[in-house]
Amino acid sequence: MKLPSRRSPYLVIAGALSILLGLTVAWSQTARTVKIVVPYPAGGTADILARILGEQISRTEGVTLLTENRPGASAVIGTEAVSRAAPDGSTLLITSTAFLIAPHLRKLNYDPLTSFEPICQLVSTPIIVVVNSESPYRTFADWLNAARAKPGSLTLASIPAGLSRIAFEMLKRAANVDISFVPYPGDAPAVNALLGGHVTAVFLPYSGVAAQLKAGQLRALASASRTRSESLPSVPTVAESGFKGYEADNWNGLFAPAKTPNETVSELAGWFAAAMQIPEVKAKLVAQSLYPAWMCGADFAALLSKQYNEFGRVIREANIKAD
Repeated sequence: MKLPSRRSPYLVIAGALSILLGLTVAWSQTARTVKIVVPYPAGGTADILARILGEQISRTEGVTLLTENRPGASAVIGTEAVSRAAPDGSTLLITSTAFLIAPHLRKLNYDPLTSFEPICQLVSTPIIVVVNSESPYRTFADWLNAARAKPGSLTLASIPAGLSRIAFEMLKRAANVDISFVPYPGDAPAVNALLGGHVTAVFLPYSGVAAQLKAGQLRALASASRTRSESLPSVPTVAESGFKGYEADNWNGLFAPAKTPNETVSELAGWFAAAMQIPEVKAKLVAQSLYPAWMCGADFAALLSKQYNEFGRVIREANIKAD
């Protein structure tokens, strides 16, 4: 009778190591390609940010970062896709402050505070109160005093159901003024309305009014940012104009799916931090009105929670509806 052959223990160990090595190599290869999902069309600020940082990290870290645009449903489609991705660091999300607004306006299949690991806030873009250069209002105080003198007579244009609208409602309450909101479908139509004398002011991201400010067609009265803008150092913030604690920055941040390991999150944060410290990268970002505003980990998570609750309260009180 033929006895069963016995495999050498060395062959068994070698086979096991071979399989383990193969799995390790496969995981490593997967980890070396990272997809950054941008839930907006190509050419927007989040897309530009993802591509600038992705190219730099790909060059310096020995990894391949690919940007994938997945727009639709006011950024919900791409965001939901990332919430369902494997929590292994291979799929990331770069999105904006609208990430915290959408859940208050429509029912979603994810929660911004529990479905993601917040990695870092990357950049911010200041929101600016702007009037026509021919306006009689030379300062922010002039504009507010006029609003108090004639309640309801002044008008402000911006985009409905976005951060600018929320920031406007926050300002109305903080300053106790009655200013009429006029919705426009985008930055350009709102600016054209201001240039044409159809509205008193606009409240928009700096990128939407930068060209007209530089040309002298418009005048900036105040910034909603925590600190003064690098591009507008002489323009005061709303907070330093007497409304302590007021802040409404439009930021872009980096997220991973929930349950992504801490060591993976730390590695990713390190890659992006190193990229943003390079002067050439910062210059490219600032040229697009994207100002580095580095905040990571628990600090970023705390900001998200604070803004989520604050935005929700303002949306309910002002009865803001989805576009």
